[in-house]
Amino acid sequence: MAKVYVFDHPLIQHKLTYIRDKKTGTKDFRELVDEVATLMAFEITRDMPLEEIEIDTPVTKTKAKVLSGKKIGLVPILRAGIGMVDGMRKLIPAAKVGHIGLYRDPETLKPVEYYVKLPSDVEERDFIVVDPMLATGGSAIAAIDSLKKRGAKNIKFMCLIAAPEGVKALEAAHQDVDIYIAALDEKLNDHGYIVPGLGDAGDRLFGTK
Repeated sequence: MAKVYVFDHPLIQHKLTYIRDKKTGTKDFRELVDEVATLMAFEITRDMPLEEIEIDTPVTKTKAKVLSGKKIGLVPILRAGIGMVDGMRKLIPAAKVGHIGLYRDPETLKPVEYYVKLPSDVEERDFIVVDPMLATGGSAIAAIDSLKKRGAKNIKFMCLIAAPEGVKALEAAHQDVDIYIAALDEKLNDHGYIVPGLGDAGDRLFGTK
């Protein structure tokens, strides 16, 4: 069964307050999302495997730990997910980045895949799918479906803000995918927006309306 992690780190919560604030402009919003993504990357990589090697310090030989070479893939859901990638790559610079583009069909309201570009070694990588918002869960479920269809076996999902409805839907659809959240909000409103939320993450990241 999937595990749900809600981060309560003071720095994450502090920065999230200003991300939510409607007075925060595009430049500050983008920088704050980048910073929170870096802090979340620190937490989400906590279980990465290590191995021991021998090195020379200025004083003596010693054994020390390094990452064991596990390959990581970051997959932002277009377009808003792009705003979280650079912050994560500050800590995991060797990670390769794929992209999954989805739009909502105006009649069925279901996500439709329009773009997929992934690293060639999908089966060998641990993937982290990122999107600022987990609202209904439709986009996250579709993106993870797309990864699994192409051979991905170990996937995590990371977002800034989630609605309980989206968490429940994602858990039901992908019981093997752990979910990492900076804040679990109250609910979805009638228009599918998270309450209290932060508005439209893509518009606020890129200055569009």
